[in-house]
Amino acid sequence: MRGENKLGGLFTPKLGLLVSNTPQAEEAAAEVRSGHDFVDIPEADAVVALGGDGFMLAVLHRVLHARNPKPVFGMNRGTVGFLMNHYSADALADRVRDATSFFLSPLTMEATTASGETVVSPAINEVSLLRETRQAAKIEISIDGKVRLEELACDGVLVSTPAGSTAYNLSAGGPILPLDCDLLALTALSPFRPRRWKGALVKNSSVVEFRVLEAERRPVSAVADQVEVRDVVHVKITSDLTRRLELLFDPDYALDDRILMEQFLS
Repeated sequence: MRGENKLGGLFTPKLGLLVSNTPQAEEAAAEVRSGHDFVDIPEADAVVALGGDGFMLAVLHRVLHARNPKPVFGMNRGTVGFLMNHYSADALADRVRDATSFFLSPLTMEATTASGETVVSPAINEVSLLRETRQAAKIEISIDGKVRLEELACDGVLVSTPAGSTAYNLSAGGPILPLDCDLLALTALSPFRPRRWKGALVKNSSVVEFRVLEAERRPVSAVADQVEVRDVVHVKITSDLTRRLELLFDPDYALDDRILMEQFLS
């Protein structure tokens, strides 16, 4: 969701810096440090992240767990950089102050294992269920307490946020979602039965539940971004609409426009 950048009223915002441990990112960090004085993250008005999309995801998880979450302005020193601005060491504080804000709400995964353990973990991109062996997974799907698909035989299934819809979801054939659409993508991974079922769109206020059928014979793992829980029997996914992550983008680099353009690329 697009919003107002609250840093616009600051003459010179105080910036913190987080850097991926790659030579390209570390070289860029040396350049930006030579032209700007950074502060410790707790004292910062915003955080500058140097790296790629994977590093940005790690930074957003760090921000999500912080007592005082900071807006994040990413600059691409990775490969794709979908969630990153172009890299330049010039006028960095001015760019952050004049940036456009986008707000993202994470998912919450509550996964119960065969041993009875329950693991709760947030996900910014998606929660995916994946078969652990050569046997196809068999999964029952419920939405808001009502069974919608009694048995999906597949390699797996995922629930994606709009921000994550251009990642794993897109590679699996799922739809690209506009950031402000208030929807989640439910996408099957290599479905076998029903063969033609490709997924569904559900409201982000929905409670999505997966029950693993024949779990002993067909074990399944659940993954919330990079956190994996093995041998799950039940997974509940909700949107945490009370928490918002703020990403900052240059005015001419609108994330919603870039997501739209992805639908027209061959």
